[in-house]
Amino acid sequence: MNQRRTRAFRSSKRSRRQLGLRSQPRVRPKTSPISRGVPRSADPFFERERARYAEPVPSREYILQILNDRGVPVAEDELERLLGITEGERVAFHRRLSAMEREGEIMHNRRNAICVVDKLDLVRGRIQGHPDGYGFLIRDDGGPDLFLEPKEMLKALHGDRVMARQSGVDRRGRPEGKIVEVLEHAHNHLVGRLHVEHGVLFVVAEDKRISQDFMVPPAEAGGAKPGQVVTAEVLAQPSKHGQAVARVIEVLGNYADPGMEIEIALRKHELPHVFPREVERLCRKIPDGVTDQDRRGRVDLCALPLVTIDGETAKDFDDAVYCEMAGADSFRLIVAIADVSHYVRHDDALDRDALKRGNSVYFPRRVIPMLPEQLSNGLCSINPEVERLCVACDMQIDAHGEIESYRFYPAVMRSHARLTYTLVADVLDDPRGAAARRHRKLLPHLDNLHRLYKLLARARERRGAIDFETIETEMIFDDHGKIARIVPVKRNDAHRLIEECMLAANVCASDFLRQNDHPMLYRIHEGPTPEKLAALRDFLKGFGFSLTGGDEPHARDYAKLLARVKDRPDAQLLQTVMLRSLQQAVYSPDNVGHFGLAYESYTHFTSPIRRYPDLLVHRAIKAVLARKRYEPGNWHELGARCSMTERRADDATRDVVAWLKCYYMQDKIGESFEGSISGVTAFGTFVALDDVYVEGLVHVSDLGNDYFHFDAVKHQLMGERTKKRYRLGDRLRLRVARVDLDTSKIDFVLDEKK
Repeated sequence: MNQRRTRAFRSSKRSRRQLGLRSQPRVRPKTSPISRGVPRSADPFFERERARYAEPVPSREYILQILNDRGVPVAEDELERLLGITEGERVAFHRRLSAMEREGEIMHNRRNAICVVDKLDLVRGRIQGHPDGYGFLIRDDGGPDLFLEPKEMLKALHGDRVMARQSGVDRRGRPEGKIVEVLEHAHNHLVGRLHVEHGVLFVVAEDKRISQDFMVPPAEAGGAKPGQVVTAEVLAQPSKHGQAVARVIEVLGNYADPGMEIEIALRKHELPHVFPREVERLCRKIPDGVTDQDRRGRVDLCALPLVTIDGETAKDFDDAVYCEMAGADSFRLIVAIADVSHYVRHDDALDRDALKRGNSVYFPRRVIPMLPEQLSNGLCSINPEVERLCVACDMQIDAHGEIESYRFYPAVMRSHARLTYTLVADVLDDPRGAAARRHRKLLPHLDNLHRLYKLLARARERRGAIDFETIETEMIFDDHGKIARIVPVKRNDAHRLIEECMLAANVCASDFLRQNDHPMLYRIHEGPTPEKLAALRDFLKGFGFSLTGGDEPHARDYAKLLARVKDRPDAQLLQTVMLRSLQQAVYSPDNVGHFGLAYESYTHFTSPIRRYPDLLVHRAIKAVLARKRYEPGNWHELGARCSMTERRADDATRDVVAWLKCYYMQDKIGESFEGSISGVTAFGTFVALDDVYVEGLVHVSDLGNDYFHFDAVKHQLMGERTKKRYRLGDRLRLRVARVDLDTSKIDFVLDEKK
C-alpha cells in the first residue's frame, strides 16, 4: 500500500481489532464475471460520475454492489483488480474509500480486508453527551437511541459520529451500545478553563456535554494562567488507550470579565465572528451611496413617505412601510425591503461568508452580524433621509383584510423618518399629543397603517392562526456592564402593525415564486406529531377540555381552545402544554405549509440583512422578474444549513442569557421570591420567578420528605405518601439556595414561611 493509502486508513486499525472479525478465505467463483474484473460501463452510475469528474472512479453504489456480490470481506488489492483500477486512479479511488469509511459505509477488519458495515450488525450515529459522563448514540436510521455508559464515553466526545454495536440492555431496560469506531471527530478546537492539579495542567470544556478533561503539556500552555478562559486545539482525541490532549492557542481572559460570556458562546457554538480579509477587501470596493448606475431600471419611490418602525436600540433597518387608501374600502400597502442581493452576489466572498453565518446573532449588548457593518448598518440599512435600493412588495388589500393583488419590483427609496414602536404607539394613542405634533405630516399615513392592521388582524383571526401570549424580557445593564434589572417587553399596536405588514409581504413572496414555479426555501411549521397529539389530548382530558380536528387538527382548532381557556387562572399552564405539542419551524424547499400562522404557503422575504434564507428569496424573485432562474445549489442542503444556523444562534444566546441571569442572582442567595412552575422532570421542577424573570430548579429531594413520581402526560410530580402534587403552572414561594456560574444553574428550595 502506498504512503497516502496507509495514512487514509491508519485511524481505523484499532476499531478493526475491536470488531473481532477473523479473516475469510478468498473465494473466487470460477464462473463469476467479477472474478475477472468488470468493465467500468457496468457501473449503473457511470454516467453520473463521468458528468461530475474528468476522470471518474467507481461510484459508491457500485463499490458496495461488488462487495455485496462477493459476500465476504475483500482485500484492497483484490477490490482494485475487481474494479479495474489503474495506477493513475488509485489516489482518487482510495480517497473515495476513505470517505465511505468516514461515513460508515465500509470498514476494515483485523486482516485489513474491506467489509460492508450493513452486514456487520453495526449502527451509525452521532453521540449526544451528558454532563454526568454518560451519553447516547442518536442513530442515523432513526432506531432507538443506544445508551453509552461513562466508560464507553471515554472513547469519543459529544458530537462525534461513530459506529457502535448493541451490546444488550441496561438495568433500566434501555438498549446499550459499545463504540466500535469513531467515523468523524466533531471537535478540533474547544473553549474552556485552564486548571492545575498536582502540577498537571488540563482544560475543562465550557460545553458540559464534553465530560472529558484535556491534558495540556506545560510547553503548550501558551502563557495562560490557571483559572483563565482559553481556546485550545485538540492534539489527540480521546480513546480507550489514552486521554485527550490539547494545546492553548488563545487566552480569552478571566471568567468574570465583562463580555466574557459572549466570547465563550462564540467559540463554544463555533459562531463565525471575524470577517475574512477577502470580505473586507470586497467591502472596500462597495460605493458609499446609491450610484446612477444603481438607479437604472428601478421605480423611483423617493417621494413616497415610507418610514421605518423598529425598536429603540435597532441599528440595521431591513424594512420600510407606507399605506394609503385605494378607494372607499381598500388599501394600498407598500413594504420596501433593503435590496441586499444587489451588493451581495451569488458565490462571492460576501455571500460565502453570509451562508456560513446563516443569520445575525443578537446577544444582550452585542450583535454578531451576518454582513459587515458597511452593509448591515450602512448601505443596505434603510437609514432616514438617504437613498437606498430596495425590492418593493406593492399590495392591494380589500376591506376584509384579504390581499386582492400584488406586484414586486426593484426600486430606489428614501425613508422619511426613523420611528420607534413606542413613538408610533404614542402617536396612535394620542393623535393630538406632542409626539403626533412632531410628526404631523406622517400622521395620516400612520393612521392608514393602523386601520389596515385592524383589518389584517381580523383576517388572521378568521384564518385561525395561533396567537400564543408569551412574555419577552429585556436586560437593563449598569455602567459596569452588569445587569441592573430585567424588565418585560410590552407589545403594543405598533409591534403588531409591523408584524402584520411583514406577514403579508412574506405570503406574497411565497405565492409569487410558487405561481412562477420557482424553487425556494419555505418557512414550514408542521402540526403536532401523532404521539404529541395523543399526549396533549390525554392532558386536556384531565381539565375537561378537548381539542377538535381529529387526527389532523388545524391551527383553528388550537386557536378556538386558546380562546376558551384564556380567562382561566390556569390558562398559562394550558397554553404552555399546547405550545410544546407543536414542532419547530424550519426552512425547506418542500412546502407543507405553516401550521401556527395557518398559511398554506409561507416564506421569509423581509429580513435579508440578517437572515440568509431571505437573501435567497430576493435573488429568486429578481430572477423571475428578469425571466431567469436562480440556482444556488441543493435547496434541501441550504434549508438544512439555514435551520442549523438558526438553532445554533438560539443555543448561543440562551447560554449567554442564562449566565448573565446567574451573575445577576449571585447576591440574592437567601432571598425569597414567588414564581410559577415552568417545567417538570423526573429530577425536579423548574420555576420561573415573578418580576425578575429568572428560572431555576427545585430538586426533587427538596420537595418534601416523600417519594415523588413523575407523570409525563400530566406534567406533574406526585408524592407517593402525601399525594402532594407539583404541576406545570403551579405557584410556589421559594428561596434562592445556590448559584453556579460554571454550569449557569440556579437552585431554589421551598420557602417554608409561606
